[in-house]
Amino acid sequence: MQDGDSLCGDDLIIGVHSLREALRAVNVRLDQVLIRQGPRNRQHDEIFRLARVSRVPVKFVPSEALNRLARSLKHQGVLGHVSQKAYVSLDTVLEKAETPEMCPFFLVLDGVEDPRNMGAIIRTAEGAGVSGVIISDRRAVGMTGVVARASAGALEHVTVARVSNLSQSIERLKSRHVWVYGLDPHASKSYLDLDYRGPIAVVIGGEGKGIRPGLLKRCDDRVAIPMQGTVASLNVSVAAAVMFYEVVRQRGGSE
Repeated sequence: MQDGDSLCGDDLIIGVHSLREALRAVNVRLDQVLIRQGPRNRQHDEIFRLARVSRVPVKFVPSEALNRLARSLKHQGVLGHVSQKAYVSLDTVLEKAETPEMCPFFLVLDGVEDPRNMGAIIRTAEGAGVSGVIISDRRAVGMTGVVARASAGALEHVTVARVSNLSQSIERLKSRHVWVYGLDPHASKSYLDLDYRGPIAVVIGGEGKGIRPGLLKRCDDRVAIPMQGTVASLNVSVAAAVMFYEVVRQRGGSE
């Protein structure tokens, strides 16, 4: 390890040399690379190029954000988030769900950025028997150590596909006769009004913004969780749990 480079814990790789080696390695999984905003030097350009070759998402952030994550360690303007989960292809998720004893139940997450919310969703999804989780390689937190801890071990038992295009993935699901339902607080239909006993996928949007309009249009239907108070919607992980266990109830899981 060269002077100024450092490796920090199980979740972060800090410093140019350490991150360069991680991007070249075959046994290190990276969810995202962060590069300091502003003028880039030759080393930053190399990190950017290696990340693109390895299909690792890159995000440019202020120095303050890197300082906060790296704490007292010298980050040299670059940092990598280590994944705690090996992703699979969408094909693998679809094939795994095609078993006689399993009625497919997929979860599509659009832009969930809080790792604790993601971990809570993964934990509930595993408990509810979700067949597979599909996330984007952009605008979303990956399966980091924080997510793994928040999932209380459930992440080890959930199949996760990370894709470059959620819209195309939804079309793939629909081509296999999977009905796709978007959880949208602005929908006029209640989540209790649908039949979830067949092959389904539930699409849930991120904190604050919800499901992107283009993605929402691709859903076969959209539903809301009725709210009786003054708050407009539930926390995304709570909303997911409410929706999942209606699926479980309809499929006989409460009997």
